[in-house]
Amino acid sequence: MPSNAPIGVFDSGVGGLSVLREIRQLLPNESLLYVADSGHVPYGEKSPEYIRERCVRITEHLLAQGAKALVLACNTATAAAAADLRERYPQLPIVGMEPAVKPAAAATRSGVVGVLATTGTLKSARFAALLDRFAGDVRVVTQPCPGLVECIEAGALQAAATRELLQRYVAPLLDEGCDTLILGCTHYPFLRPLLTTLLPSSVTLIDTGAAVARQLQRLLLQHDLAATETAQPSRYWSSGDTAQLSRVLPILLGETAEILSLQ
Repeated sequence: MPSNAPIGVFDSGVGGLSVLREIRQLLPNESLLYVADSGHVPYGEKSPEYIRERCVRITEHLLAQGAKALVLACNTATAAAAADLRERYPQLPIVGMEPAVKPAAAATRSGVVGVLATTGTLKSARFAALLDRFAGDVRVVTQPCPGLVECIEAGALQAAATRELLQRYVAPLLDEGCDTLILGCTHYPFLRPLLTTLLPSSVTLIDTGAAVARQLQRLLLQHDLAATETAQPSRYWSSGDTAQLSRVLPILLGETAEILSLQ
C-alpha cells in the first residue's frame, strides 16, 4: 500500500467529522475519505448485527477507493464492529473510538463522572469493560441522549430545541455532582459551545477525538504508511440526503465540497 494513499473515516452520520478535524490538525499531509452513513443514522438505536453489516459495506467501499487505514469515528460502531473488522481485514490498520473513561476518572475532583452517549454505546459490553477497568474509584453516572444526534445531523447546533434537549440530559448529571463530563459520541463535540453556556465553568468536558488522531499517527508510523506528500482535498460520501450533508458541512467544518452518494 503506498504511503500517500488516503485514510478512510466513517460514522453513522456527520459526527465523525469532529474526529476528521482532529486528524487534519495532527496529520496535515494525510488525504482523507469520509463516509456519513446518514441513511442509517442513528446507530445507537440499531442492533449490533445491523451495524456490523453496515460497517463491512462501508469498509469495502473505502478499500475500493484505495484506503490504507480505517478510522471508525463512532463509539457505537466501534463497540459493535471493530473486532469483526479487524478479523476480516487483518492487514488493515484500524482505529476505533471508546468513551474517555480513563482520562475522566483521572480528572475528576468530586469523584463523580457523567457520560453523555447513545443508548447503543451505554449498553455495549465494551463500555461495561471500560467501567470495570478504569472507574473503580469513581462513580459514573450515564445519560442516554435520544434525539441529540438528529439535531446535530440537521446542523441545529444553537437551536432552542437542541438547547432544551441538552439541558434535560445534563441536569441529572449535575444533580449527581459530576464535575467531569464525557462526550461519548463523536457528534457531541460540535455542541461544546452550547454546553459551555449550560454548565458551570468547573465542569471539565472530555472527548477522544485527539487521542484517536494520535493512535492513528502511531499506527501509520508503525506500518511505514505516513504520508510524505501534500494532502489531496478530502472526499465525501453520504448514504442519506447528499444535499443535507452539503448544507451542514460548512456549519461543522467551515468548508464546501461535492458530496457523492453511497447506497
